[in-house]
Amino acid sequence: MKKLAFVIPWYGEKIPGGAESALRGLVHHLHDAGVELEVLSTCVKEFTADWSKDYHKPGLTVEDGISIRRFKVRRRDGDAFDSINYRLINKQTISSLEEDIFIREMVNSPDLYEYIRDHQDEYELFVFTPYLFGTTYNGILACPEKSVMIPCFHDEGYAYMERFREAFGRVRGMIYLSEPEMSLANRLYSLDGTKQEVIGTGIDTGYEGDAEAFRKKYKIRDPFILYAGRKDEGKNIYTLLRYFSEYKKRRSRQGLKLVLIGGGEVGIPREDKPDIIDLGFVSRKDKMDACAACELLCQPSKNESFSLVIMESWMAGRPVIVNGDCDVTKNFAVSSGGGLYFDNYYEFEGCVDYIIEHKDIAAVMGENGRKYVLDHFDWSVIVDKTMFFLETCV
Repeated sequence: MKKLAFVIPWYGEKIPGGAESALRGLVHHLHDAGVELEVLSTCVKEFTADWSKDYHKPGLTVEDGISIRRFKVRRRDGDAFDSINYRLINKQTISSLEEDIFIREMVNSPDLYEYIRDHQDEYELFVFTPYLFGTTYNGILACPEKSVMIPCFHDEGYAYMERFREAFGRVRGMIYLSEPEMSLANRLYSLDGTKQEVIGTGIDTGYEGDAEAFRKKYKIRDPFILYAGRKDEGKNIYTLLRYFSEYKKRRSRQGLKLVLIGGGEVGIPREDKPDIIDLGFVSRKDKMDACAACELLCQPSKNESFSLVIMESWMAGRPVIVNGDCDVTKNFAVSSGGGLYFDNYYEFEGCVDYIIEHKDIAAVMGENGRKYVLDHFDWSVIVDKTMFFLETCV
């Protein structure tokens, strides 16, 4: 097989984000397995940076052994993009003209698309992720017959855009992170001629969390529910804060805390501050230790194509509870036997009560989840499945 190209809007070893982290892991493990590859990206620093500003120098560099070829971005009209983006976030219908504006004013690099067109014979396949960005849409149009997507689809306004439907139906292959994501894609797009496979993403399984180390470092001796992830409205964290506050009022759980870890800021009501501890961004080791120390991890998000923190909690042997409105995380919890799901506050209360009051069953759930991760998402499994699938797309 000739060289593979992985295309993503920004790339770096310390960039946060689920799709970014998943691609880094895949690229490194494929490279370690002897696969010839390159990352094609823009010069933008990361998702939260100015999408019109080049942070990196254009050209080819080697970072941690990985060849990265970056391209300048075009300047964009942020106000035009933001007005349409607001409507899509709120699931409002937009016109074909507005779709064109959205894609044009997204992060884009004409130099990147020209490179793909001019150098396509040097690469076996171009693997694009995630679906939402101009680098994926316009990159696919530059060479659809050699395009494979790792789309990370959510059931959200963006996924229903007609321009995406037209482009994504032309790709050679689709790699999904879960069965519900694949079902969503086939409901939205015409993919009869597209090779498709649910593969997931890899998880580093060679670690064990140290619960006592976490308790000692952060001086948290009380039992706690853990939230790990970006703290913003899109992750549904305010629902979790409301539910936890109500739970503390209704249930006599002495000392029970809610511990938040991850980037971003969240407003915690003054009356709840004694019971909600926001540790902010912590190291990966501390996150693993927190997973080992918690009673359970709660993933309240409704929009996930995967969930790394669920897998990390299971690797630490702890059960999870998830939002029943998220088909992906609900499917993981049910399929693994490693967690429960809730559709409203009273079900949330019941899930928490059950796990806290049934320590032996909670331990079994955690072990079920751990086995599920080892069987499906160990990197050795993901590398083999990915390479087999890509070879079928050639």
